[in-house]
Amino acid sequence: MSVFKDHKISLKQVLEFIPEALLTHLSATTKVDYYSKVLHGKKMFYLLLFCIFDNEKLSQRTLEDTFNSSGFKALFGLGEEEKVRRSSISERLSKIDSNYFKEIYEQMYGRFSELYSKTEIEKYNLIRVDSTIVADACAKLKEGIDQKSGKKLVKFSFSFDGILPSGVEVFTGQKYSSEEAALPEAILKQVKKEEHHENIYVIDRGLQSTRVMKDFDEKSVKFIIRSKENRKFEEIESFLDGKKSQKWDDWEVMKDSKVKLYTGKPVLNKRGNIHHREEKVETDFRLVVIRNEKTKKEFWFLTNEFELSAKEIADYYRKRWDIEVFFRFLKQELNLSHLVSMNKNGIEVMIYMTMIASMLLLIYKKVNDLGYKTAKRRIAMELRDMITEILIIFAGGDPGKVFKT
Repeated sequence: MSVFKDHKISLKQVLEFIPEALLTHLSATTKVDYYSKVLHGKKMFYLLLFCIFDNEKLSQRTLEDTFNSSGFKALFGLGEEEKVRRSSISERLSKIDSNYFKEIYEQMYGRFSELYSKTEIEKYNLIRVDSTIVADACAKLKEGIDQKSGKKLVKFSFSFDGILPSGVEVFTGQKYSSEEAALPEAILKQVKKEEHHENIYVIDRGLQSTRVMKDFDEKSVKFIIRSKENRKFEEIESFLDGKKSQKWDDWEVMKDSKVKLYTGKPVLNKRGNIHHREEKVETDFRLVVIRNEKTKKEFWFLTNEFELSAKEIADYYRKRWDIEVFFRFLKQELNLSHLVSMNKNGIEVMIYMTMIASMLLLIYKKVNDLGYKTAKRRIAMELRDMITEILIIFAGGDPGKVFKT
């Protein structure tokens, strides 16, 4: 079997992290195989995983051609007589139980995250949360977030721990066009899933609601949010030493204070219209303001974490950029920008499969010390070598004469 000489782990070893027993168990406990004669849950799982790795741009026609190919059948032990049409794949994506794929994704994330060292566990309790939208071909979407242009969008809100995606939510409802609705829901679902966590959630300026921050604090959700500059607050206590400034590199701490924030309380007036009356929230927050000495640009951060230093808060927020790199990886290498299904159920299936593929690829990349593009290319090469080896054996030959390493 061909393995790159400088690799510490092969694709075959990475694929062993997907327990066959788990797929069989979930096939029995979910409704994934109801009303299906050919495209059972496991077959759909392997078909989607294979095609995500082996294609630059995935489509239902690509799925049809791959399933009907001899190489795919040989690799996954399918009968040569098994055939499917594109219409059958389209219908299956729209109706198959997406919880089957969600469960596989969550089980795999749990297994991979157990491999983190104690130092990494502390490091990766920092959860970056952000959303990305997909609009490619979305004029055909059956349900989505309406735009003025007439197109519909799908929003994916991700939680990312620095190595792996720890959570994802798919939003198609109109209210989720605002991050004030999407991000809190994504975060609270993640918190509910990870009981007894010590996570700190790092969020960009899309979320500014004081009421949401108050709710987070009441639910013991630690957060660091980049605030809009010059928002109204009442200073309760300053943590700065007036005689000694806090500086590092080109940055200086301008403010580090315990504060109370204001919010707009909806009030119904005599005419029956709703307006917002300014109201101070009695929850204590912390405001940290830093300024770059070269550009004079200020960054405001709001948090309910009082134990960290101002520098640590700024450093933690800088790590939020990791999720932007992750988004670029998903769109460029795993083709997230292209929707294979226009149905919400099919979209959920594909996003969970993309997350599973991303975890396998990221582990392969990390252990073998590769770049994103190189890791994706070598996985595709190893897949083709696996098929070639099986076909040589079926033909009665010796793969050792072809694969010397």
